[in-house]
Amino acid sequence: MKVITFILSLVLMAPAFADDENPAKELLLQMADAVHNRNFDASFVVVKGKAMEPYRWLHAKQGDTELEHLSLLNGAGLEMVRINNQVTYFEPQSAPYSIATDSIAGPIPEVLFKNIERLSLHYDFVLGGKGRIAGRAAQLVRIESKDEYKYNYWLWLDAESSLLLKSAYVNHAGEMLEQLQLTHISVTEEPAPLLLEMLNRQFPTSLPAVEVSNKESKTAGNNWQIGWLPDGFSLLKSDRHKLDLNNELTDYYLYSDGFVEVSVFVQRPLPGRRPSGSLSSGATTVYVHNAGSFDVSVVGNIPAMTAKAIAESVARPL
Repeated sequence: MKVITFILSLVLMAPAFADDENPAKELLLQMADAVHNRNFDASFVVVKGKAMEPYRWLHAKQGDTELEHLSLLNGAGLEMVRINNQVTYFEPQSAPYSIATDSIAGPIPEVLFKNIERLSLHYDFVLGGKGRIAGRAAQLVRIESKDEYKYNYWLWLDAESSLLLKSAYVNHAGEMLEQLQLTHISVTEEPAPLLLEMLNRQFPTSLPAVEVSNKESKTAGNNWQIGWLPDGFSLLKSDRHKLDLNNELTDYYLYSDGFVEVSVFVQRPLPGRRPSGSLSSGATTVYVHNAGSFDVSVVGNIPAMTAKAIAESVARPL
C-alpha cells in the first residue's frame, strides 16, 4: 500500500515539475536579463497595416549604471532617455520632462523586460519553431492568452544573444495584426558613444511621486461603474481631465492585466448622434459606444468584441 501511495504521489507531482521547467518561460527570462545587461545598437520598424514607424534603440551597462535611448525617426521625432530609474521624454512642441520609472514606455510591452511570472495566471508560455530573422538564427516563443478576450503575443529571440529580433500581436485565427521587426542589431563589448555622452547631460529632475499625484486633476472616483473586464484586469489610475482633441471634460480610467493596458473614457455625448462602432490600427482598437446620455470610448490592444463588451458595461452607479 505504501508503494502505491508513493507512486501516486510521484504522478501527481510530475505536472508541477514540468511547469517549473517551462523552456519558453526560461527563454523570456533570459531575454529580460540580456536587455538589461548587454550593450547593443538596434534599428526596428513597427508595422501597422500600411503604416510603418522606424525606431533606433540603444542600450548599455556602464558599471552599475544602465543607459537606454529610444528614438522615433519619422516626423518631428520623439526621444526617450533612461538612466537607471529615471526616464526623460523629449516630445515635439513641449518642454522635456522626467519620470521616476525603470522602463521606457515604448512599443514593446514593459513587462517583457521584467519577471514575466506575473502573467502566468492568464497567459501560457509556449515554445515555437526556429527560423531566421534579420540574418540571425531565431527561436519563436508564444505568449498565448488563456481566453479569447485578449490577443496572443509572439516573439522571435536571437539564439546567440537572447535579444528580441521580432514580435507580433496575433489573433486567435493566427493572423499577425501588428509587427515589430528588427532591421539591424549590433551587440558590442563597449557602450555606444551616444550613450556615454548621456552621462554628461543635464536632465530635468523627476518629480517625487507625491507631487506627481497632487498634479493630477480631479479623480474620476466612483462616477461610473465599469461592469465587465476580462479576467486579470485591475484599475491602475483614474482622473478627470479635458481632452486635447476637443477640450471636452472626460472621466478617465486605466486598466491593466500586467501585459495589456486598456483606457476607458466617459463623457457627455458629442454633437450629432452617431452609431456605436470600432476602428482598428494594427492591434489597437478604438470602440465608441453611444449610451444615450453619455459616450464611452475604449482604447487598447484588444479585440473589438472585448472593447465593445467593456464599453457597453459602463453605467452610472446605483
